[in-house]
Amino acid sequence: MVNPLVIETLPDNLRRPILIMAFEGWNDAAEAATTAARFLIGAWAAEKFARIDPEEFYHFGLARPQVRFKAGSETEREILWPATEFSIVQEPELARDVIVGVAIEPHLKWQAYCATVLELARTCQVSLVLTLGALLAEVPHTKAVRLAGTATDPELARRLGIRPTRYEGPTGIVGVLNTTCREHEMTTASLWANVPHYVSGIENPKAALALVRRVLGLLDAEVDLTDLEEATKQFEKNLAEIVSQNAKVAAYVKKLEAKAAEEEEPEPAPPAEELPPASDLVAEIEQFLRQQRPEGSKD
Repeated sequence: MVNPLVIETLPDNLRRPILIMAFEGWNDAAEAATTAARFLIGAWAAEKFARIDPEEFYHFGLARPQVRFKAGSETEREILWPATEFSIVQEPELARDVIVGVAIEPHLKWQAYCATVLELARTCQVSLVLTLGALLAEVPHTKAVRLAGTATDPELARRLGIRPTRYEGPTGIVGVLNTTCREHEMTTASLWANVPHYVSGIENPKAALALVRRVLGLLDAEVDLTDLEEATKQFEKNLAEIVSQNAKVAAYVKKLEAKAAEEEEPEPAPPAEELPPASDLVAEIEQFLRQQRPEGSKD
């Protein structure tokens, strides 16, 4: 088997990098984790330097490649495969280098995939693997985003402001990757944002912002957060307007607010039949957003 790890240019003078990973799919409620990771890539102008070839790890009927015209051409096309891409930032303002990896959760051979990520980490002398995730929880959108997670080092957990979760049940590639790192004595941590289950069908910039801020706190770093902050304000404004027009959802949000005031850790989302239909709120949000688009814009 050909090694699926492709390092196009190994950066020089690496300074104990932190590897941040986020995956689309099951581990990424409301796209909060991947939004956070991609925001950091853009804010730092991180440069792509490595990738994992997708051939062994993806079912292309489920994650289809995309076709597009090549840059500067109206006749030649190229195929974009669902590869895992790694970007690096090496800035004097940062105490150490940061590598950010973003991917779709692979469909096949998770153990081999995680071994490949671990190979990249060792090649780049990574000192910490930090995974980002987002989960659906019975929490209100009106409160500060709750973050949970795990860490192999108690001091690291303290710096991230997380306490171990009591979760047992199905896991995704994030859980498998963290376990693989621990088994190979690689320092690892996982940071998860709790996303309101009743607005799971739309992007949640508020949860992404909470993840970004916690990562920056760990790194003792600063970036311009204006775009995410403005997106969060608009997100909250839209939800406030919509909820004010939906008595059933408004009552449910008040119930969640009261519950949040009584407990420190949210419970997993209850069975669907006990919840107000999320589709009702999502449909209203989508209709509201369509009404906000300028005339002539496309869906």
